[in-house]
Amino acid sequence: MADVIYLLPDSIANQIAAGEVVQRPASVVKELLENSIDAGARNINLMVKEGGKGVIQVIDDGVGMSEIDARLCFERHATSKIREAADLFNIRTMGFRGEALASIAAVAEVELRTRRAADEVGTEVSISASELVGQQPVACPAGTQISVKNLFFNIPARRKFLKGDSVELKHIITEFQRVALAYPEVAFSLSHNGSELYRLPSSGLKQRIIGLFGKSINQHLVDCSTQTSIVNIGGYIGKPEGAKKNAGEQFFFVNGRFMKNPFLHKAIMNAYKRLLAPDTFPSYFIYLNIDPQTIDVNIHPSKTEIKFEDERMIWQILHAAVRESLGKFSVIPPIDFESAPGFDIPYLPKNAPVTFPAIDVDPSFNPFDDQHDNARNSHIARKPRESVTGWEQLFADLPEEPNPIQSRIEIFESEGMQGKTSENVNRFYQFKGKYIITTVKSGLMVIDQKRAHERILYEQYESGMLADVNIKQRELFPQAIELLPADFELLMSNADELSHLGMDISNLNHNTINVNTMPVSSTITDPAKLVENLLAIMHENQALPFNDAKQRIALTMAKASAIGYGKMLSQFEMQEIVDKLFACREPNLTPDGKKIIVIIELNDIENRFR
Repeated sequence: MADVIYLLPDSIANQIAAGEVVQRPASVVKELLENSIDAGARNINLMVKEGGKGVIQVIDDGVGMSEIDARLCFERHATSKIREAADLFNIRTMGFRGEALASIAAVAEVELRTRRAADEVGTEVSISASELVGQQPVACPAGTQISVKNLFFNIPARRKFLKGDSVELKHIITEFQRVALAYPEVAFSLSHNGSELYRLPSSGLKQRIIGLFGKSINQHLVDCSTQTSIVNIGGYIGKPEGAKKNAGEQFFFVNGRFMKNPFLHKAIMNAYKRLLAPDTFPSYFIYLNIDPQTIDVNIHPSKTEIKFEDERMIWQILHAAVRESLGKFSVIPPIDFESAPGFDIPYLPKNAPVTFPAIDVDPSFNPFDDQHDNARNSHIARKPRESVTGWEQLFADLPEEPNPIQSRIEIFESEGMQGKTSENVNRFYQFKGKYIITTVKSGLMVIDQKRAHERILYEQYESGMLADVNIKQRELFPQAIELLPADFELLMSNADELSHLGMDISNLNHNTINVNTMPVSSTITDPAKLVENLLAIMHENQALPFNDAKQRIALTMAKASAIGYGKMLSQFEMQEIVDKLFACREPNLTPDGKKIIVIIELNDIENRFR
């Protein structure tokens, strides 16, 4: 029988390695920026085109490479960081495996220009799909310039799974932010399709955070630092009032390396317990400095996961540090032990007679009467205090009245779903500011008010877009809103679709937009709040179950404009929601497939009383 095991060619082995290292353009950006940091660069310029699918170019002023090193760096497992196995447990550099450039060159066209300061001329190396195209001397400044073109050009199956330019750019900006935050002393710039998004000079950490996330974050930053024999912690955390609906400004760094760690994230979230609004996330920029021999950074190809020797102890230290910072800056209400107690415990002498408490009963109390509070108070004021000795007397004077709930059920059933509510009849009840409850013949119908409004608005927006009908209200004084570069690109790329929904935005440059009109159907009147909701939903639902961009934008606007939980509704508003919901094509489900209506069967209710 013939042998069946053989060695893979280098080109195929490199493509397999690229599947782990290079997942999208942002992966290339991460590797190239980290190489520049390891080369000692003080100025790094990143330029991308078409969301990184066309061109990714990085220019730095690092130490550069010799002619031999310039060619050897594209070979697998070629590295200047590791000499022996023990070096793996004393790593302080970013890259060390020697797989990045080899993997990138296997799936793209790469051109490298590099020169050391002591050399008169530099070296140019061109590689396409792991094949050496050419190597020659070239005149270039000291440092390294590397261009990656046509990513995945030789693997069409991988390229077709890449997202749109705005989505890929968002991932690139995320990687750019991680490296820029880790090294504030290094100057960075980022441009996309010739438009500059960031220009960050060398600065301190706080100035770097403001440069990346805008001036508004400055007022929400709180210093967080502590030093122990196990780990030193530094950085900033955000005040609870600055928390946002979407996660994205949460960063951990260990010895200058960005890290993802859900376990330590939970330590910070626990420290904010009972301080945050529901479904919001605080900002934090936490830097851990720890002995490299107590961590392992070699457990994942992307090197974003780190294993700690004593993770539980670090959890406790981090949790305490965050709690201390929140208390130190008066974010947590202080406890004043010198203040007077809030209640007094009465003193009862020994052998004192025990008397039963008097009980006041209001037989005319009606929980469905809006004016019952005043009537109840006046009745209690008139009623003389008397001792009640038996429970039977509590109901002795109650008149025979029909069941008020049953009478409302009968009225609702007789009027039907489309009937109008009279002033004296409550056919709908709101529970916890979240659900609309009403009766039907089979039992109780419970409607999620926010999801119901999303379905109503979605069909209105969708029909308006298809018919090209604009229902908008022009702002008397258009509001200028400054955005992060990724958010600015995302909104401007969808400006035409948003205009069809009634929201006109214009570009004021420098990542600033003008909101000229607002949708009439939106329950949010503040343009800045609507834009914030839109961006949060766009980031959260980048992979919506729609192939049509118009449907995706219609759903995004519907989610951003729908009434929120906790909003109290009048009888008329609840009637309008129910009527419009049952006029929709699919009243039972939201456009993204979530349930809107639940029927609690009468039999289920009766079974609970058996």
